[in-house]
Amino acid sequence: MGKGGKSHQEGEENMAAWLVDLNTLKIQPFKLPPLGPHDVRVRMKAVGICGSDVHFLKTLRLADFVVKEPMVIGHECAGIIEEIGSEVKNLVPGDRVALEPGIGCWRCDICKEGRYNICPDMKFFATPPIHGSLARQVVHPADLCFKLPDNLSLEEGAMCEPLSVAVHACRRANIGPETNVLVMGAGPIGLVTLLAARAFGAPRIVIVDVDDYRLSVANNLGADGVVKVSTNMQDIPEEVERICEVMGAVGVHVTFDCAGFNKTMSTALSATRAGGKVCLVGLGHNEMTVPLTPAAAREVDIIGIFRYKNTWPLCIELLRSGKIDVKPLITHRFGFSQKEVEEAFETSARGGDAIKVMFNL
Repeated sequence: MGKGGKSHQEGEENMAAWLVDLNTLKIQPFKLPPLGPHDVRVRMKAVGICGSDVHFLKTLRLADFVVKEPMVIGHECAGIIEEIGSEVKNLVPGDRVALEPGIGCWRCDICKEGRYNICPDMKFFATPPIHGSLARQVVHPADLCFKLPDNLSLEEGAMCEPLSVAVHACRRANIGPETNVLVMGAGPIGLVTLLAARAFGAPRIVIVDVDDYRLSVANNLGADGVVKVSTNMQDIPEEVERICEVMGAVGVHVTFDCAGFNKTMSTALSATRAGGKVCLVGLGHNEMTVPLTPAAAREVDIIGIFRYKNTWPLCIELLRSGKIDVKPLITHRFGFSQKEVEEAFETSARGGDAIKVMFNL
């Protein structure tokens, strides 16, 4: 995860998209670190834009992470193995792989418990000060590169990253055939959560959003019901009533808040039945004012999730088997020129009909 320079291929410079200032991305040289014995060098082929990438571009920060010096952007990615370290046994040059972007320390108690996603020393693509993966080539640990079956595209491989968030959330909330699910927010994460909850066996899934287009996408992806809501807190009681009507008599067992705002979390806590769970997936606000006491009185559990752990093999299997199809979520594609990188981020930031914006390198 080094800075600026030549690649291993004679005369070819490794280039990457660097976040150099507020609203400023530049394609510049990116020097790769030496290949360690357990590392691989990957030629990137598909990289998706995440909301966090856009947030860093617009504000140079996300929660406690602040961009203090130029940083290579991007973390949803897949590519082709070009070179392997001396101790790598499970991959060979030419293999198509999806990359898990976070490297835990594997020394702390949290990592040893297997919950490496919350490791305090996590090194995660494009989370300052660690460089990301929107580059021609990157070096990454081999055990975080997962071979793709022949029937999956590299774009689908890159989609394993957002899908992993949803899979981890479904595991944390124990989604199964007896769990009715409400999803707050029909953005990319809300939509993959809909797909994952269905694959985990949820019998009835209702999704809520402020945007008609995104609700129509949710409908097409197989939501059992959609509810259009406002951004107005005063509308919560009436909207909760509508959500409960659409869900049916059994009610909402688990709500996934994929936005993370006062309004969405308050709605989630009110709409979830007594004894149910609310899983906070989206982190829209750092602090929220929500009706905790009524929720506690009904024994509604609140679960937090952060990224994912040990999800890539399952995501790849869900895609390979056809239980989940993420292809409809990829709405825009761009190449890797200065102009296209700028256009791609503008497209993603604008939202509207852009769900997942993907680079083909």
